[in-house]
Amino acid sequence: MNSSTGKAAELARTYVDAIANKDVETILALAASDVVCTSPMGQLIGIERFRGFQEGFARMITHLTVLAVYGDDEQAVVVYDVETHPVPHAVTAELLQVKDGKLLSTDVIYDATPFAAYMASLQAH
Repeated sequence: MNSSTGKAAELARTYVDAIANKDVETILALAASDVVCTSPMGQLIGIERFRGFQEGFARMITHLTVLAVYGDDEQAVVVYDVETHPVPHAVTAELLQVKDGKLLSTDVIYDATPFAAYMASLQAH
C-alpha cells in the first residue's frame, strides 16, 4: 500500500481499516458530529445519518483491499477495492477533510451503475 504522513493521512488509515473490518463504532468515533458524506447516493449531514450509511455499507462488504492512502494534516485520499454481495469489485476513492483530529467530510467516489442495476433486479421480483 502506498501512503504518506500527516494527521489526516493517519486518520484515513484508521478509517479505511475500520471500514475493512466493518467497525462502524470506530468510524463514528473518528467523525465530527456534523460530518458531511457525499456519494453517488446524495449528501448526508450529521453523525446519525453517517451511521446509517456506514452500517448499510458494512452489511454489503465481503472483502476490502486498501490500494493507497495519501494525505497531509488537513486532507487525505483513500483508494480501495471493495467486494460486496451485490457487486464483485468496486474501486472506490474517498477524499477526506480533517480538522482538529476529526473527520469533517468525505466525498465517496465510485461507479454506482452496477449497484443501481442490482437494486433494479431486486425490485423486479
